[in-house]
Amino acid sequence: MANTEKNTELIEFAKTLENVPWCDDYEKMISGVLYNALVPELTNGRFRARKLMRQYNNYFPDSATPESLKDEREVMLRQIFGKVGGGAFIEPPLNVDYGCNIIIGDQFYSNFNLVILDCGIVKIGNRVMFGPFVSIFAATHETGVQSRRDGIEYAKGVNIGDDCWIGGNVTIMPGVNIGKGCTIGAGSVVTKDIPNWSVAIGSPAKVMKKVDPVPDL
Repeated sequence: MANTEKNTELIEFAKTLENVPWCDDYEKMISGVLYNALVPELTNGRFRARKLMRQYNNYFPDSATPESLKDEREVMLRQIFGKVGGGAFIEPPLNVDYGCNIIIGDQFYSNFNLVILDCGIVKIGNRVMFGPFVSIFAATHETGVQSRRDGIEYAKGVNIGDDCWIGGNVTIMPGVNIGKGCTIGAGSVVTKDIPNWSVAIGSPAKVMKKVDPVPDL
């Protein structure tokens, strides 16, 4: 269910991000309030992201070395995402809605075909690894038909803690929080929060066992 009021804390946080398409509907969007996705500012924000994704997904100069390609792609990611930690590497193709609402920590790695619908804020911690075909859906709609006809939708943010391993073909649904040190088995659909130090598998994903905690770095 959509929220009815803007989240002032999230809006203040968004002011620290890069490339944000500021408008009233953007503030509603990241707050989980019903908003119009077709206003010019949001349309232009998605258009900008698609131009940058095309560049990123097709960038592989003949003169590239493994080191130069990593460094140059990281620079490109900083143009797409709201915040990027050091040592980030994402195998193309990468597909996002806005990019500006994505925050990734240090030493993040994603295999091929990452999809993030970042209408809500998506925070990914340090030393997180994604398998191929991971999808994060912060975007959603009402089940009532008329609002979908009218182009109205809403979003719920996603948080993934430090030191997580998200297996291939995992789908993470709107509003989910995955705690630190978690493993999500390949092919799982995560519909509810997963506590720290858990191994979760299935559709919907359920905690199968716990792992030993390690100290924070």
